[in-house]
Amino acid sequence: MIKKMYLPLVALLVLAFSSCSKMGELSADYFTTNPEVLEAVGGKVPVTINGKFPEKYMKKNASVEVTPVLRWNGGEAKGQPAVFQGERVEGNGQTISYRAGGNYTMKASFDYVPEMAKSELYLDFVINKGGKTYTIPSVKIADGVIATSELPTVNSANASYAADAYQRIIKQAQEANIMFLIQQANLRNSELKSEAMKEFHNKVAEVNADTKNYKLNNIEVSAYASPDGGVKLNTGLAENREKNAEKYLNRQLKKAKIETNVDAKYTAQDWEGFKELVAKSNLQDKDLILRVLSMYQDPEQREAEIKNISSVYKTLADEILPQLRRARLTANYDIIGRSDEEINEAFDTDAKVLSVEELLYAATLTNDNARKEAIFNKTTQLYPNDYRAYNNLGELAYAAGDVAKAASYFKQAAAKNANAAEANANLGLCELVNDNVAAAEAYLGKATGADAVNEALGNLYIKQGQYQRAVNAFGDAKTNSAAQAQILAKDYNKAKATLQAIQKKDAMTDYLMAIVGARTNNESLVASSLKSAIAKDASLAAKAANDLEFVKYASLLK
Repeated sequence: MIKKMYLPLVALLVLAFSSCSKMGELSADYFTTNPEVLEAVGGKVPVTINGKFPEKYMKKNASVEVTPVLRWNGGEAKGQPAVFQGERVEGNGQTISYRAGGNYTMKASFDYVPEMAKSELYLDFVINKGGKTYTIPSVKIADGVIATSELPTVNSANASYAADAYQRIIKQAQEANIMFLIQQANLRNSELKSEAMKEFHNKVAEVNADTKNYKLNNIEVSAYASPDGGVKLNTGLAENREKNAEKYLNRQLKKAKIETNVDAKYTAQDWEGFKELVAKSNLQDKDLILRVLSMYQDPEQREAEIKNISSVYKTLADEILPQLRRARLTANYDIIGRSDEEINEAFDTDAKVLSVEELLYAATLTNDNARKEAIFNKTTQLYPNDYRAYNNLGELAYAAGDVAKAASYFKQAAAKNANAAEANANLGLCELVNDNVAAAEAYLGKATGADAVNEALGNLYIKQGQYQRAVNAFGDAKTNSAAQAQILAKDYNKAKATLQAIQKKDAMTDYLMAIVGARTNNESLVASSLKSAIAKDASLAAKAANDLEFVKYASLLK
């Protein structure tokens, strides 16, 4: 009797103990991460965690809250927790079978901070079972964060330069028309004494006399007939108009003792001029006339068809065709500006005589940054409303590493011209230096046309984690930033070639080359590049010691 009672009691005690027992520690073998080594991308540290609850682990009446936590010395960052539950729990978590166990996937993303270089990724567990809450030991599932994308290469990027528009030789032309009556080629005194003809002869004389500032190249005579009299008639008419105008011009040149080439030609039927005048007119049926011009290649058929448009032909005859009966005189000449020597001398003696374009051009005549700065400062004094000198002062400051001073100048440039592409591109660069990616993107949206905008965009794309897009933006640029993008896009041969081609190699150039060496298992390249980088910037020794890019080469850093 006693024995019969004892056995059921033992079974009840075992069942009760089992239902009250806590869920134990989980092994790190149940978890993997992708990527295996965490990496900063676009200012974040993303990770996908694949986990497993083993068989007979998840109690049917229990739930587990799993939180990824990235911990470093003095701080931590928590990811979004996920809840998993046993088969008897009602809730929104993923249900895990007690008997079979179950796999799960969860994602986390942490805002990157530099201290994460030496960090560890853990999973924290909070278990709720039977109304009681407790924790089990955290599980370490990954080490550290590779932060090559966060290397500050944007500091050595090229800012956009606002160029001058100086032209030492400027092509110019002075024109005048001699108009003819219908079917006539004789020159009328009223036309030869017109204001336009007076201005033409005066300009030719002025250009011919001032050989220092001008050069007379030639004078063209172009005679025309309106396309309304038949090809044969118009050919003879246009030819006579050309001859008469050329004879007149040669007499005037001989009288003024001016020697230059006279190039004469004629156009029998000026259909192109006719088309242009019709297109600019307010004629009701001008679209119909233009269609006729495009439909018929034969000039006589064109003329006949246009005459058939009786509603507009009188207007054509009165307003359009008379403008085509002409001989056009064109004097082609060059305006010759100051030479490089004259511009430099003028700046040194009396800069006020120089135009803004000449001053900005003067800055291109020297490699002395102090002189460039003096020229740009003088330009801001003489032409305070032109944004370019302010921008270029900022470009000098940025190249010298003074980003705060550069930003001040770029803001002054933008205040003069809010749409200046160069100022916006450069303000975008400054925002990238300060990790203000959204502000940088807004500025760069207004920077189309700036000479270094693609480099600025490449740096923006690096910050956004769009590495292939960054590579495409940089193109063939030979800069640290371009090489950084190529490394992040895993094109190590191209990155190595880019770094080798950089003219002014700095410590970051060598550090990036060391990363190329580490990623291609080239120990000698790692060693020589790190040695050179640390020689130029001693602080990189400590950085390299904590950089997981070099975890296999720790002995080189001792």
